[in-house]
Amino acid sequence: MDIQGRKLIKIATAGSVDDGKSTLIGRLLYDTNSLTTDKIEAIERSSKQRGYDYLDFSLATDGLVAEREQGITIDVAHIYFNTDKTNFIVADTPGHVEYTRNMVTGASTSNVAIILIDARKGVIEQTYRHFFISNLLRISHVVVAINKMDLVDFSEDVFLKIKHDFDALVAKSDFREDQITFIPVSALKGENVTRKSDHMPWYVGNTLLDHLEVLEPSDLLESSVPRFPVQYVIRPKTEAYHDFRGFSGMLYGGSLKVGDAVTVLPSGNESTIKSIHFFDQEVEEAAIESSIVITLATEVDCSRGDMIVKSGQLPQSEKTIAATICQVNSKALKVGGKYILQHGINRVLAKIDQIESRIHTDFTGGEDADQLKLNDIGRVHFRLSKPIHFDSYHTSKHNGAFILIDEGSYDTVSVGFIE
Repeated sequence: MDIQGRKLIKIATAGSVDDGKSTLIGRLLYDTNSLTTDKIEAIERSSKQRGYDYLDFSLATDGLVAEREQGITIDVAHIYFNTDKTNFIVADTPGHVEYTRNMVTGASTSNVAIILIDARKGVIEQTYRHFFISNLLRISHVVVAINKMDLVDFSEDVFLKIKHDFDALVAKSDFREDQITFIPVSALKGENVTRKSDHMPWYVGNTLLDHLEVLEPSDLLESSVPRFPVQYVIRPKTEAYHDFRGFSGMLYGGSLKVGDAVTVLPSGNESTIKSIHFFDQEVEEAAIESSIVITLATEVDCSRGDMIVKSGQLPQSEKTIAATICQVNSKALKVGGKYILQHGINRVLAKIDQIESRIHTDFTGGEDADQLKLNDIGRVHFRLSKPIHFDSYHTSKHNGAFILIDEGSYDTVSVGFIE
């Protein structure tokens, strides 16, 4: 919640070329009065110059010159809008195969995905890829927006056929049926985006915006054990707080309370939580994804990079890990390659022991591979220079993710999800 009591929903969009993704986002911005007057005037002027008899809302989001010239999205843009009830952050990601890395990074912090499907084309290869990535990243909820219904005469049969085909993908994934919602829309005409469509009386569900506002952030957060990576040790230089020693950071995975028995990693020292500070307030319990300061009842060795966890709920600590990775660098990942693995704020040296497979994004398994190239997704085994304290990505998205960094250039090579 923000200070005005509005919810925050983080959304990633995905769709193939010309599915209308940018138009859909532009329509949401326009209908929620989130566009400035000069932006609307620019859209009106550009639409008229192009000979359109309608407003081209895609111009509201395609910010790069190259995007406007090609009429496609090629970069990740974060777009903000709100209603009286909810704040939204939309990661507008490109749909091309060659921009898989962009979708992975754009969707990594989102808890809802909107996958667009052109009603004329139905489920295609790119749909598989977008849904596979949503499944890989443990997105909490997926909205399948079947767009351009105006070009298929608002046919219920077309909608049901696409839903049937997509349901076959859902059956192969880790998603439950109640995590998937299908909505027929026309982004260009504004049908079922923010207002109910008179042309599709057979659809009795919410509009896209109404559905997004029904979602509760608490239902979209990962539910697991608490993990508190220490970002900074606070030692005030004032007389009033002469003995204060607090540990600041963001809490992931679950709540912590005053009096909880905790363990500090990697030392293994144990203590209890003495106090929890949230901004200028002292609270009894800290909620997930809150930035807090913790003090402990006893003096223990704890510094930046350490992790505070509940005693009895320790993560795994290993020097070997297996992970699914997405290659985000043009330099291929090969067996024997040495990298810096950054897990949270900690860095360790890592060596590629084995590339088990290159994964097919249509849920049909994988194939043998001796290297992973740009935008490939594969299963890889690593050997580390020292143990890291991790959970599987399935259990904890924050503590189960990492990036690989090239030792020489310090470029990001891959993003990984520990199994």
